[in-house]
Amino acid sequence: MNTHFYKRIWTVCLSLTILAIIYTTTLLGIVPAASALQYNKEILVESDFSGRDLTDSSFTKANLRYSNFSHANLRGVSFFAANLESANLTGADLTNATLDSARLIKANLTNAVLEGAFAANAKFDGAIVDGADFTDVLLRSDEQAKLCKSAQGTNPVTGRETRDTLFCD
Repeated sequence: MNTHFYKRIWTVCLSLTILAIIYTTTLLGIVPAASALQYNKEILVESDFSGRDLTDSSFTKANLRYSNFSHANLRGVSFFAANLESANLTGADLTNATLDSARLIKANLTNAVLEGAFAANAKFDGAIVDGADFTDVLLRSDEQAKLCKSAQGTNPVTGRETRDTLFCD
C-alpha cells in the first residue's frame, strides 16, 4: 500500500481519539478548575467583587478601601496586610482566609463566616460584626476584646452566635 493511505489512516485515528477525549470530558462534566486571581499590591479602591467566587485568590498588600465583597466566596483568600477599611464583607465566606496584618477598620462583616481564618495582627476598630462567625479564628486578645464590645447576633449560615464564636464573657 502507498504512504498516502497510511497517513490518512493515522489522521482518522488521531481525529477519533481527540473526539473521544472531548466527548468523555463533556459527558463526565470534567471542567478545568479556574485559576486563582492575583491582585497583590493593586489599588482597587471602591471595586465591586460582590457575589464573585474568588477562592484562593490573593490580595496581599492591596488597597481595597470601600470595596464591595458582599456575598463573595473568599475561601482561602489572602488579604495579608491589605487595606479593607470600610469594605463591605456582608455575608462573605472568609473560611480559612488570611487576614494577618489586614486593616478591617469600619469594615462591615455582618453575617460573614470567618471560620478558621488567620487574623493575627488584624485591626478591627469600628468593624460591624453582627451575626459574624469567628469560630477558630486566630485573633490578638486586645482585638477580641474590642470585637466583644459590639458583637451580637447569630450567623444565618452556621447558626452560631457571634459572641460565642469570639469567646466573649
